Amino acid sequence: MSKLVAFAAIQGAYNIVSKAEGTLKKALEKHGPDQKIEFPNTAYYLPIIYSILGIPVKTLGDAKKPMDVARKLLPAHVKNMYHLPYLGPLLDAGMASLFAEEVAEAIRYLEDPNFYLVSEDIDEASGKIWLGAAEDTVFRKRGVEFVDGTAPGFAAIVGAAPDPETAKWIAEEYQKKNLYVFMVANQNGTTFSEQLLEAGVQIGWNTRLVPFGPDISAAVFALGFANRAAMAFGGIKPGDFKKMLLYNKDRIFAFVNALGEVNAEWAANAAGCVNWGFPTIADTDIPEILPTGVCTYEHVVANVGHREMPQRSIEIRGLKVTVANIDIPLAYGPAFEGERVRKEDLYLEMGGGKTQASELVQMADMNAIEDGKVEVVGPDVKDIKKGSTLPLGIFVQVAGRQMQEDFEPILERQIHHLINYAQGVMHIGQRDIAWIRVGEPAVQKGFTLKDIGVILHAKFHQDFGAILDKVQVTLYTKKEDVDKLTKKARAIYRTRDERVEKMTDESVETYYSCTLCQSFAPNHVCMVSPERTGLCGAYNWMDCKASFEINPTGPNQPVQKGECLDPKLGQWKGVNDFVYKASRQKVEGYNFYSLVYDPMTTCGCCECIAAVLPSCNGVMTVNRDYTGMTPSGMKFTTLAGVMGGGASSPGFVGHSKFNITQRKFILGDGGLLRMVWMPKQLKEELRDRLIKRGEEMGYPNLIDMIADETVGMTEDEILPWLQEKGHPAVSMESIVG
Repeated sequence: MSKLVAFAAIQGAYNIVSKAEGTLKKALEKHGPDQKIEFPNTAYYLPIIYSILGIPVKTLGDAKKPMDVARKLLPAHVKNMYHLPYLGPLLDAGMASLFAEEVAEAIRYLEDPNFYLVSEDIDEASGKIWLGAAEDTVFRKRGVEFVDGTAPGFAAIVGAAPDPETAKWIAEEYQKKNLYVFMVANQNGTTFSEQLLEAGVQIGWNTRLVPFGPDISAAVFALGFANRAAMAFGGIKPGDFKKMLLYNKDRIFAFVNALGEVNAEWAANAAGCVNWGFPTIADTDIPEILPTGVCTYEHVVANVGHREMPQRSIEIRGLKVTVANIDIPLAYGPAFEGERVRKEDLYLEMGGGKTQASELVQMADMNAIEDGKVEVVGPDVKDIKKGSTLPLGIFVQVAGRQMQEDFEPILERQIHHLINYAQGVMHIGQRDIAWIRVGEPAVQKGFTLKDIGVILHAKFHQDFGAILDKVQVTLYTKKEDVDKLTKKARAIYRTRDERVEKMTDESVETYYSCTLCQSFAPNHVCMVSPERTGLCGAYNWMDCKASFEINPTGPNQPVQKGECLDPKLGQWKGVNDFVYKASRQKVEGYNFYSLVYDPMTTCGCCECIAAVLPSCNGVMTVNRDYTGMTPSGMKFTTLAGVMGGGASSPGFVGHSKFNITQRKFILGDGGLLRMVWMPKQLKEELRDRLIKRGEEMGYPNLIDMIADETVGMTEDEILPWLQEKGHPAVSMESIVG
């Protein structure tokens, strides 16, 4: 063991523990021992202390015990420890530092509650970028990625790069390899996080570039995250420190990159990380610890150049990274899925209500298509100016000996996240309500629309090679071609939807979940039954069944509905249990057939949003394509902002177009007879089905009783018309109870 490393780390530990003791003493004098302390909206108390020592720190008084442990862990006779040929004193000093820093950070939350954001995203406009401890909604969503391999590990970056461009290069190298980057500490007043912002890089949980805090003590949030994952997903019991540390060494592939001068407190934290099996790789000439022991390979490695650092770090940690080789000019991977293309960076926009954008995957005869053929029919990026819009039709033809028509919608739904994986390209929606934004930086790197086809060809083969042998992609950007494809696609969508027309929710014991949209709405869990299609309109019950057959570990999982708790509102115990777990304990359950009482959660991909209109004793619905005002006083975009994002919002619910004419649509609130307003365009699109459903309910002219924008845009305007037409909602019992 290097004497210099030991001296620096142990001295740093003494400094950290002493400062934390002083902070705790002042807090006790000011607030008393019963004052509650915590990392807000998190379980596991202070997770390092709780997981290693088994001590739940709930109050300032509780913090005294782990601080006593930290003091006792400090080597008693520092000057005599340097010659020891093992890491014991160094590891103890590092662990003492982390216990002390966790207490200090909890007191910071008490004394300065606005220092850290309680959010998944930063607030760049206000200058608030420090996220602190990941609240449980974020942790549950992100933590599982470390368990299922979606995120192979994380790089904890301490300090700052020499310049913003170097910081950007390092961060993007880790993103390409699907790693998270946890950023803490500063170097001469500059942080890696701020350098990324200066270089125009989006930071936050959505891009896997997480700014925990500006001080070295924020390292406890990274290690605490790892320990929370071990407790939540690995079943490690609090206080079982040996299993906890081994789990992290074997399952959480993390390491430290120290950028800039390593002071004593940095060294103490690096020593603490070694307990977890997380090595430190530095860009400066610090003493090394090269023999293997606690870490898989070396413990501390110095003088690593910035261009070598990502790959060298991965090698030292013993991490095996598989990177999809997609031949496009952009970085590509799940780390970019949550990236947004801001208005000021926008080069090209397709769909989203501004133009028509449709997507269709269709099975073809093996000899009818050419594998790898990608064609753009119409203008491409090179033919337009910044700020332009284009219509877009994405037509993917697939063939394979194991391919079935039932698999078409499952492949089609993958388009959403596969396009999102490209850096600088954003995709929202599906089917005929897709919305794609391309940023100027992506175009400057050489991105063209043909690259969308390249992505889909490569990823369909990679992810669905068991059922596919050929993939051909055609992208249409001329209005007449897009309209033609859209007409064809809508007929196919309709045929798919009608396959489950005769099934009922009572006829099956298994429903299916869909969590594809949790990258945008972490708490959202869509549940698909025969009589309630997915709110995005892309999946019905049979689609989800096929999806599960293709990918048993994917986003569509079978859910045994279990005991029926409320047949009128549509609530089952098995569904509630699944939703509670899949929503990260944020949603205890919901009703399938109501928008008044605990409705299903909604994400941003819904085709329509329904809302109660109290004065009319009914409901309205508005589809994404309609951009005008509604009687609720809100446009679709405002409604989506109010009740989207994974919330269960009484009085509002997202749903598919097809769901409007399904037999169980808001049946607990009176069903389709409550529908008093919808855009004329939507009425015409659903005309035949609305007439058929009205006849079934005893109102063959129901469609003509439903108001639209030609009748009025407020409740006051449409109510007299409804009364004149004798709309059934007017005489029904009060919808609001």
